[in-house]
Amino acid sequence: MNPPKLLIFSSLFPSQKRPTAGVFIRERMFRVGEFLPIIVISPVPWFPLDGIIRLWKPQFRPQPAVYENQNGIDVYFPRFFSIPGIFKSWDGIFMALGCMPTLCKFRGQFNIIDAHFAYPDGYAATLLGKWLKIPVTITLRGTEVPLSRMTSRKNRLLAALKTATYIFSVSDSLKQHVVELGAEKDKIRVVGNGIDISNFYPLDRMQSRAALNIPANAKVLISVGGLVDRKGFHRVIEILPELLLRYPELVYLIVGGDSPEGNIRSCLENQVKALKIDAHVRFLGAYVSDQLKIPLSAADLFVLATANEGWANVFLEAMACGLPVITTDVGGNQEVVNSSILGTIVPFGDPTALLSALDQALNTVWDNNAIIQYAKENSWNHRVKILVDEFQRIFDSMNRVDN
Repeated sequence: MNPPKLLIFSSLFPSQKRPTAGVFIRERMFRVGEFLPIIVISPVPWFPLDGIIRLWKPQFRPQPAVYENQNGIDVYFPRFFSIPGIFKSWDGIFMALGCMPTLCKFRGQFNIIDAHFAYPDGYAATLLGKWLKIPVTITLRGTEVPLSRMTSRKNRLLAALKTATYIFSVSDSLKQHVVELGAEKDKIRVVGNGIDISNFYPLDRMQSRAALNIPANAKVLISVGGLVDRKGFHRVIEILPELLLRYPELVYLIVGGDSPEGNIRSCLENQVKALKIDAHVRFLGAYVSDQLKIPLSAADLFVLATANEGWANVFLEAMACGLPVITTDVGGNQEVVNSSILGTIVPFGDPTALLSALDQALNTVWDNNAIIQYAKENSWNHRVKILVDEFQRIFDSMNRVDN
């Protein structure tokens, strides 16, 4: 039986310039690559005046090398025309046009395009699939929710989902969202993300705290994610003064850095200074995945007051290190934190509820072994088998049609 050959298509993918960008996509698809041949195309937005913008925003649209070899996998970074800040509804078309020469060059190395995010990546992929006459799959990852509120992008998003051969969704809530918008329910399968239990496990708490210079007796909260508004670091910071009245030694660790959505670190630092809680908030910067267990192991509790998520893999990473999770009732969060033994879900935008949940969680004796076991039950093995089987089915169906 001939295997399908996949072209992984995603503008959010790690590179030497942005090593933490889209790590969750690489984690998922490189594991599929252990069973099926894959090649990666990661389009990079470009505009002739980007260099001028970088004079005062050094991290703006970093340009990786055209090619990288990552763990034996070929990864290409073709550029596409994209005007900063405006005409985003044209990104899908320009992305497809910019990537077409690269896809033609490697045409013999793939027979399915597997895109991540419905827009602009999925839309561009469906155009490329049409031009090259090959099937396209799209994985929904959460940005489809905010983008569906913008008419022009919603229309292109739905066009992509209609044209795609098959759709994966990282959560059921995300599937239901696009079905309500008009997507076909029967060609969407929910396949959540998994956890690499060989990489995420608890280290000795006191040693981890010593490595980060955290007092042994402190209560420690941690949030991990790109430093952007929707991740909600500011929502946690705003309730810290009240929490500090109850836990004077409390420390809040913020792990994350620049992302394609921006970087609000300076705003967060100003908020911390205004509240006069500098001594209790640590900005640790971005961590590569194999080092993230150090700050996670130093903490008592993981919190993410996020405004939107598909399937937040970082929850499983925190749980694999034994941490209960406090997060908001958005996206697929309830599907990950699906039991009171794992943490607490609070209404989004309710600081009183968030404060109460954190206070209660800090006074709860958690069954850390049960939390770790849940994370282990969500390892990648089962997820990858489903994905490989589905790609094989699509490939076999394509061959039957051709014959």
